[in-house]
Amino acid sequence: MKPDLESFGEELEDVPEIVASIDEIDGRQHVVIADITRDDVWMTMPEAEALSTDEWR
Repeated sequence: MKPDLESFGEELEDVPEIVASIDEIDGRQHVVIADITRDDVWMTMPEAEALSTDEWR
């Protein structure tokens, strides 16, 4: 069965859209995670301190 991608009823405006990137801050690489649908909803950490997905297992 093919999924129905049409939206009916309630709007999906409040659905967060989370993205991640590597950015340079103060001359060092940082991981930045943000909800781009809202202002001031983000976090950052030095890339060297971030865990890889393999380390989460």
